[in-house]
Amino acid sequence: MKEKGNSKAIKWLLIIISAVFLFIMVIMPLFTVISGALQKGLGFYIGAITDKYTLKALILTIKAAFASVIVTSVFGLIAAWAVTRYSFPGKKIIKSIIDIPVTISPVICGMIFLLLFGRQGFIYPLLDKVGIDVIFAVPGIIIVTVFVTLPMVFREIVPVLEARGTQEEEAAAMMGADGWTILRRVTFPSVKWPFIYGIILSASRAMGEFGAVSVISGHLRGLTNTLPLHIEILFNEFNTTEAFAVSSILVILSIALMLLRLLLQQYSSRKRT
Repeated sequence: MKEKGNSKAIKWLLIIISAVFLFIMVIMPLFTVISGALQKGLGFYIGAITDKYTLKALILTIKAAFASVIVTSVFGLIAAWAVTRYSFPGKKIIKSIIDIPVTISPVICGMIFLLLFGRQGFIYPLLDKVGIDVIFAVPGIIIVTVFVTLPMVFREIVPVLEARGTQEEEAAAMMGADGWTILRRVTFPSVKWPFIYGIILSASRAMGEFGAVSVISGHLRGLTNTLPLHIEILFNEFNTTEAFAVSSILVILSIALMLLRLLLQQYSSRKRT
């Protein structure tokens, strides 16, 4: 009986510690952003989030996030299928390489592409001949955003495919189905929800990316500034309330994506039952 009482006390202690930690580390900062954004009233807030530079930064952020989602979705599905359904030399090395963007600092990612596509890079003369600007331009922002979000979809799909095994695909192949039919009708339906979760994570990560984009963007206001970079500029100019107002856009987008993921999880759970 005493052990049962101790177990219950430990349970509630762990719950309280977790709740307090989340309140301090998540709820309080979010509340600070929202209260700071509305500090000068609703009129000022609307003016800040509809400012022409804010809107341009928002459009560029959405463009970069959309491009990264497209690339990481296609790549993640193909790469996950390849490493879980086929045996070939270097498979573990490929999986480790795909995880590199998660393990290194985003600032280092930006520096890598700055050196690769910059004037010192061996690719620059080629790009210069065809008139393509990567550094301090939108293509560079999209490239680094894709790089930092590359493993998101892949990491969601791989554990599910590994747990399922290959029996269903092998049975479909024995019945005469080609590779595309197996992917479309057998493999993809089983990873549909992890695939969608990966897309949501990728979009969320892309919208909040700062370090890599900061290095490669050049901070050209109205041209290469994403929302995180625009917020930094506002803080540096001591426009604190305006910075909080613009920050609230990212907070709202992140919460919307989180709620979407929760709704999808509940929907997928109901479908399974």
